[in-house]
Amino acid sequence: MTETLHSEIQIAAPQATVFAFLTDPDKILRWMGTSATIEPHPGGIYLLSMNDRQTARGQFTEVIPVHRLAYSFGWEGHDTVPPESGLIEIDLIEKDGGTLVRLTHSGLPDEKERANHAKGWAHYLRRMSIAAAGDDPGPDSMNG
Repeated sequence: MTETLHSEIQIAAPQATVFAFLTDPDKILRWMGTSATIEPHPGGIYLLSMNDRQTARGQFTEVIPVHRLAYSFGWEGHDTVPPESGLIEIDLIEKDGGTLVRLTHSGLPDEKERANHAKGWAHYLRRMSIAAAGDDPGPDSMNG
């Protein structure tokens, strides 16, 4: 039995801006990670190094510009959440002059990993909301 987490955040920026902060490596690095190789098209690579010890790897399965992204996800060298073992789905919905980001992360092996990833996503979605709205989220406290 696998676990699924759901998270939502409202961002004071248009869908196109938020989409860019999810697909443009330079913009991604403003809120998450230390290096990124992102090829936002079906079959394209998702590779994000969080630091010297953690690298997420997956492959895009669905890309609908400014509306939706889906990609497989997991961690290199991680036994319980290996590369491409999970699925990230992100929907961007125009709402209240900004964008509602609705994230679903499925395929997590257990409640412990669901809770760990929920904490990480809450942290990074908050940082993305600051960056996409044009502000600096500052140094990443989780990337130590």
